[in-house]
Amino acid sequence: MSTSDGGALRAYRDSLSGLHALAREEERELVRRWSAGDQLAGSKLVEACLPFVVSIALEYRRWGVPLEDIIQQGNLGLLKAAEKFDLKRECRLATYAAYWIRAEIREYVVRAFRVVRLGTTKGERRALRAYRRSKTTDPAALAEISGLSEERVRLLLPLFAGREVSLDASTTDMPAAVDRLPTNDPSPEDDASRQEITEQAGRAVRAAVGELDEREQMIIKARLMTEDPPTLQELGNRLGVSKERVRQLEERARLKLRGELSAFADLVA
Repeated sequence: MSTSDGGALRAYRDSLSGLHALAREEERELVRRWSAGDQLAGSKLVEACLPFVVSIALEYRRWGVPLEDIIQQGNLGLLKAAEKFDLKRECRLATYAAYWIRAEIREYVVRAFRVVRLGTTKGERRALRAYRRSKTTDPAALAEISGLSEERVRLLLPLFAGREVSLDASTTDMPAAVDRLPTNDPSPEDDASRQEITEQAGRAVRAAVGELDEREQMIIKARLMTEDPPTLQELGNRLGVSKERVRQLEERARLKLRGELSAFADLVA
């Protein structure tokens, strides 16, 4: 990215710094107004999600495509999502839009990115043109025309012969190759639903832990909610009780959590 491009990107990101995430009810009210034809409400709704698009675009910054172009494509995905969004989905716009933003970005970078880059030097370009004109596979002949060594031509010949198919190319009875790429992506509805369930589960767990007494909370958070949980003995030393007592307290807290979370499990089953 050039200095000017980098400056433009910084200016764009600076322009988003004043935007704030909408509260759930504020967002729902804007959706209602936009559905009724209020374009200003629609603009506010979309603008609040623009920083979210940038955060997703950054995931694709190593594809060799200008980041500002990736952000622009992500913004198009956001607009598509906003047009399809409705209040019946019971999730946030950003949650629903993530699918469309990533889909738009992926399609763009696939079209822009070449898996094999040929013709990066004048000699390679001469060799490629000669191969396309004559279809000769004689390394010596191509080396003489291009000025490359025969060893280099031998390395390039398989690439010349198997040059990639354009993702935009199509035949009279087949769609473009990019449209035939298989995908196992979930639908936007499935994606949003799964994200919403994850968020609900997190809230349910936090609420259930909040019902435990202080010592039980400390044990559960240390034993079940950290990447490097302490041993029962270490917790016993910290609490001034035996290892066996910590085990009993942990088991009691687990039983309480199962009871608190059983209702949530029934809802998502």
